[in-house]
Amino acid sequence: MIGKIRTDYNHTIYACYIAYIVQAIINNFAPLLFITFATDYRLGLNQITLITTVNFLVQLLVDLISTKAIDKVGYRPALMFGHGCAAVGLIGMAVLPGAFGNPFAGIMVAVVLYAIGGGLMEVLVSPVVEACPTERKEAAMSLLHSFYCWGHVGVVLISTAFFTIFGMSQWKILACVWALVPLLNIFYFALVPIYPIVEEHEKLPLRSLLVHKTFWLLLVLMVCAGASELAMSQWASAFAEAGLKVSKTVGDLAGPCAFAILMGTSRALYGKYSEKIPLMKMMMGSAVLCMVCYLVTSLAQNPVVSLIGCAVCGFSVGIFWPGTFSVAAKKLPGGGTAMYALMALAGDLGCSSGPTVVGMVANAFSGKLTWGILCAILFPIVMLLGLWRMKHKRNRV
Repeated sequence: MIGKIRTDYNHTIYACYIAYIVQAIINNFAPLLFITFATDYRLGLNQITLITTVNFLVQLLVDLISTKAIDKVGYRPALMFGHGCAAVGLIGMAVLPGAFGNPFAGIMVAVVLYAIGGGLMEVLVSPVVEACPTERKEAAMSLLHSFYCWGHVGVVLISTAFFTIFGMSQWKILACVWALVPLLNIFYFALVPIYPIVEEHEKLPLRSLLVHKTFWLLLVLMVCAGASELAMSQWASAFAEAGLKVSKTVGDLAGPCAFAILMGTSRALYGKYSEKIPLMKMMMGSAVLCMVCYLVTSLAQNPVVSLIGCAVCGFSVGIFWPGTFSVAAKKLPGGGTAMYALMALAGDLGCSSGPTVVGMVANAFSGKLTWGILCAILFPIVMLLGLWRMKHKRNRV
């Protein structure tokens, strides 16, 4: 069995699927605890906002630092180290708030630790799958990213069931249970084959990459992809619970859980029908739908309609992130580690700025999240304009 794992690239892809589930855990477990943190540790809205902001800013910093370092260290050691950081950070979230005199400081240390792991996985996983000898690369990339969504769904469903059975007061135990996922995947990545990302003679020099106009447009798309997704998903639970006055269980299931299910569905569907649906048309249509969803979620007077808008937003943003990676692989095939790292950096910048904009605007309007979500419509608008510009460049996708 171990011999097969060492030679079969399918196991590489399976390990990458699990890595994206880990990514979903570290990005989406803490938001389920926002109201609990505010109550137990007496944190304000600005401090709650910083949990998401710091998470993705650290991931962004890791993306930047890792641009050249990963090629020297190697993909396997970097992936194993990233999983270790994720596990330690999740355990730290349960332990450190009580160990520090200031619980918020303890939470921030834990966030920084698991964010380092998240940043490394974001840089590494997509190019590792892209390098595997598969056909229909766009479909493989879309299916890979769907596992982030299924991980998100699993986090919400399992966490909700756990809280219902054992109570919110036991959330620290669950944080340690979630840490087992990255710990076990360390051993999987120690065995699977890792294929060369780009052959040395085919690599596009970093300087050539940075003067390429298409590359900068791709970075804009990545920022908007991350912001469009996270501005809604990171605040969905708190928005449903505090803004729409529904119970936590209903809010988690109808908000972030439904969002993740539909986001995963859109990625899985595109993975299946990618040969029949042009990628650019799919992404542009999704950007228009995303704009509509932001309007419905923020302006609808009926809580049910708002929750539907939030959920459908998940379907609309599903193709943005993997689609942009696929466009980059076709437009700049020699980009290599540097390209994927800088694109991950841009995506994490969006993941940080989207929820931060929502939180800051909401805070300016006396905590009304509807205003923050309405302002975040800027991101899918810019996404649509960027896609239109990309589509009308000479090299079409």
